[in-house]
Amino acid sequence: MAETLEHARVAVNGTEIPPAAIAAEAQHHPAGTPQEALRAASEALVIRQLLLDEAERLGVEGHDINDDEGRPLSREEAQIEALLASQVKTPKADEATARRYYEGHRARFRSPVLVEAAHILFAADPADPMAYGLATGDARNAIKVLQRQPERFAEWAQKHSVCPSKAQDGMLGQIAPGSLVPEFEEALFKLEAGALHAEPVKTRFGVHVIRAGRRVEAQDLPFEAVERQIVEYLEEASWRRAVAQYVGLLAANAQLEGVEIAAANGPLVQ
Repeated sequence: MAETLEHARVAVNGTEIPPAAIAAEAQHHPAGTPQEALRAASEALVIRQLLLDEAERLGVEGHDINDDEGRPLSREEAQIEALLASQVKTPKADEATARRYYEGHRARFRSPVLVEAAHILFAADPADPMAYGLATGDARNAIKVLQRQPERFAEWAQKHSVCPSKAQDGMLGQIAPGSLVPEFEEALFKLEAGALHAEPVKTRFGVHVIRAGRRVEAQDLPFEAVERQIVEYLEEASWRRAVAQYVGLLAANAQLEGVEIAAANGPLVQ
């Protein structure tokens, strides 16, 4: 566009979308720059207007349509829902289709590694080198003691840890990847069941003494356990592609000003 988006006229078949409406809509489109947010908002409102115009042309009315939480939709939202329901048809994903997807994406359907974790946290601010050094020394001393007397872990956790888990003898429960800070997990998942990490582990929370408990390795989930999830995913993806194509056809037959709507992408169908 030759003009900046703030000054460009945005319209659908001669009906202008007010700049104030675009500015208000932009709040719902986080982006790297205000310009990108305004562009995304303009596209969303243009798509909305395309669908409303088509609903009016076809005489589609939406009645008694609720959202996923059971709240009644506005008249325009209901019109759009009714229009898409009447005009966009997609096939259902059968078991054979779902099974093919499962076999082609087995890595997506694995249970995570789970490791029971216990720790003793010595608090220190990483920005305070002296306090961090003292906490590291305390953790090293605890490790030396617990390597000789592992049965004292609960005692040390209750007495020295500043984590609320000290009330559970330092136990954090079963930990899956992504549950804790990276430094803690990197140390934990390398340990064998029952092993104590040989060095203090430093994180933004302080210095940890870490012990691993029972370990459950990742396992393939059976098809039957994920079939419904796969079917829903495939049908949703098919629906979004079909809506994108439908919006693209409407855009191709409309007079648009200020934005371009591609057939395969747009705020409504991503």
